[in-house]
Order: sequence, then C-alpha cells, then structure tokens
Amino acid sequence: MDYRGYFEDAVDALRSEKRYRVFADLERIAGKFPRAIYRDQADNEREITIWCSNDYLGMGQHHQVIRAMQETAAKLGAGAGGTRNISGTNRPLVELERSLADLHRKESALVFTSGFVSNEAAISTIARLLPDCVIFSDQLNHASMIQGVRQSGMQKQIFRHNDVAHLRELLAAVDRKRPKLIVFESVYSMDGDIAPIKAICDLAEEFGALTYIDEVHAVGMYGPRGGGIAERDGLMERIDIIEGTLAKGFGVMGGYVAANRAVIDAIRSYAPEFIFTTALPPALCAAARAAVEHLKESTVERESQQRQAKLTKVILADGGLPVLHTDTHIVPVMVGDARLCKAASDMLLEKHNIYIQPINYPTVPKGTERLRITPTPLHTDEMIIELRHALVSVWASLEIPRERPAASVTANKLMSGDLTLTNVGG
Repeated sequence: MDYRGYFEDAVDALRSEKRYRVFADLERIAGKFPRAIYRDQADNEREITIWCSNDYLGMGQHHQVIRAMQETAAKLGAGAGGTRNISGTNRPLVELERSLADLHRKESALVFTSGFVSNEAAISTIARLLPDCVIFSDQLNHASMIQGVRQSGMQKQIFRHNDVAHLRELLAAVDRKRPKLIVFESVYSMDGDIAPIKAICDLAEEFGALTYIDEVHAVGMYGPRGGGIAERDGLMERIDIIEGTLAKGFGVMGGYVAANRAVIDAIRSYAPEFIFTTALPPALCAAARAAVEHLKESTVERESQQRQAKLTKVILADGGLPVLHTDTHIVPVMVGDARLCKAASDMLLEKHNIYIQPINYPTVPKGTERLRITPTPLHTDEMIIELRHALVSVWASLEIPRERPAASVTANKLMSGDLTLTNVGG
C-alpha cells in the first residue's frame, strides 16, 4: 500500500488548484515593527515591510507587553505544567480572566489556547447543553464558528450575510419554545464589513434567542476601552456571550469567551477542548493582560491605526487601485484571480521588499481573490506612499484589472451561487 503516495497526491491537488500554501520565513525585529527580516530558500536575508499582520496595533512589540512576559518567565518559568485541572491555575491566568471579564463588563471569562479553540469549544458546548437547540449562523462566519456549529450536532439555520430580514424569517419559522442561539461576527475580516448588531439583538429579544458574537477582529481596536464594536456602539450588555482573541489587537496569543458565571462555568466544566488542553504559560498570560490593561486606558494606538487605515485607503484609491470600501481597518485590494494574486504577492516581495500574503479560495470565494492589507499605527505615511508605488507597478506589470469592486463582494458572490460551500471562513 502506497500510503505516502496518497498524501503526495493530496498536496499535488492543492498545487494544481493554486491553493498550496507557502509560508514566508520572517523574523520580526523588536522595536522596528512592521520591519522584518525575510530569508529566501537559499537562506539569503534582507529587510522587508509587513503589510498583512494581524498584530493590528503593534502590541506584540510594546515595551510593557515584552517586559511583562520577560519578568514573568524569569519568575515563574516557561510552561504552565499541564492542564488547569491537573496543574492548577497559574496566577497570571487568573488575573487575565478577571481583566477580560472587566473589559466586556461580564461576570466571568475563560481563556483558551487560541481564538479557534474558544469558538469551537464555546459554541458546541453551549448548544449541546440547550435542549433541542437551533443555531442561526451568519453565512460568512469564520471556520472556527462553523466547526463549533457542526460539532454541536444541533440543527443549524444559515442566514444570508448581515441580512436581518432573512434572519427574522428563519427565527419566525421555529417554535418559540425551542432554545435558539444566534452566532455572528462583529467585523468580518475579508471584506471588512460590520454586522448589524443592534438589529440582531432586537431579533434575539423578540424571539427569545441567545446572542454569541465573535469580536476577534475588533477587540483592542474599537470602543472607549478596546472592548470591540459592541462596546463602541453601546451594545455590550445586550450580547450574551462575547468571544475574542489575544493574538490580534492585543498582540500575544490565546482566545477567550466572556459571559455570565453560569455560562462560563458550564463551558469550563463540559468543554473537552478546555478540560484536556494544557493551559497558556504564565508569561503569555501576563503579556496579554499587560496589553489589555494598557489599551483600556490608552486611545493613542486606536486613533493612530484608524488614521493610517483611512490614509491607506485614500492613497491607494487615488493610485487607481481596486480598493474595496470598508468602514474598518481592513483594506482589501481586489485581484479576482488566484494565479495573479499569488504572482502579485511574489512580485511585491521580490522586487519591492513588501510582504502581503495572497488571499485565495477557500478563504474567499473564487473570483474574489485579493491582497488583504492591514495598516497599523506603526506604518508611517512614507511607507503608505511606498506601498502605493509598489502596487501600481505590480498591477501594471501583471496587467491586473483595476475595476472598483462593489461593497460586500464576498456576500454577493455567495448569493450568486458561485460558491459551493455553505459558509466561508477567514
């Protein structure tokens, strides 16, 4: 039996579809973000600029965050020692969960090893514990949310992306006595659009549903204290369960959920993804808490990021580039072809020392391939000008179309029937 051949054929299929993923060998330079050292296959190195990092505010480079990690590692060691059930809970983790509960004005919070795991564990556990639950899931929810819905084994209803009228139809068709869970995101990371949170909360109250919001692309970056879009819009108290990450706006690692004590205790007690997983190391927890607490007080990073994001959109659009309009920090530049998208990314790196990872199917529907740019407070105006010159040069060299896309490109593509998946993750 040629077992090796099966795996080689599977990978070859991805290559033929232009979906094979190649990881750039990057070494971020502390104190110089978004600069990094890139090493090619011959191990030659040069300095480049990263334009697609999820370290949205550069907090992974913040001196308070680095100091908290170093001091805690020196004091408590490198690892957590095991699961929290076996090894106990390290003190920095206890303090981090209290800090996160306070951030979202909830009674309790629970930290996981990643945002993917927190979504998968929380959604599946909550739904399983509600008798005969029906889950209502946005069409563009992240892959981790989709996995949580599937893993629950409960009935699911998919509503068209951000379509409140469609969600109402689906809710109205279900017995009002059945438990209901509405799961959606605040900021959708590929198109950069925002959910109609208030309208969804109104429907949840009308039909007696729980609300579960994924704020991973918003925590740290929106709201007076960095609590996300729900905090910015004064809606946190209307959301039952808030999920977030420590790996994007807060610049470290981990995921979490915040809710009332009963919900958090149930997830803690029933979710195997939590029970059987080694806890985050104390140093990571201390670093994450330092970022959370700093951003509760400081608005400098948020304001600067919003300025640089707006400036990037204006400058790239003025260069005739097909920038998708968004109301968030996400700046998608549309390509519409997998081969051209990869070629554009390669040319930016090789000729212009700029790194932007191509976003292709299945992360986005075929025909909506793009370069996803995420300006940070540490991207200077000069860097933005350099980026425009580089993109204009690449677009001309590869003869990439410059037509301006309409808003909600991904959702429109889905509704047109051009995508075979039920949901898209990003």
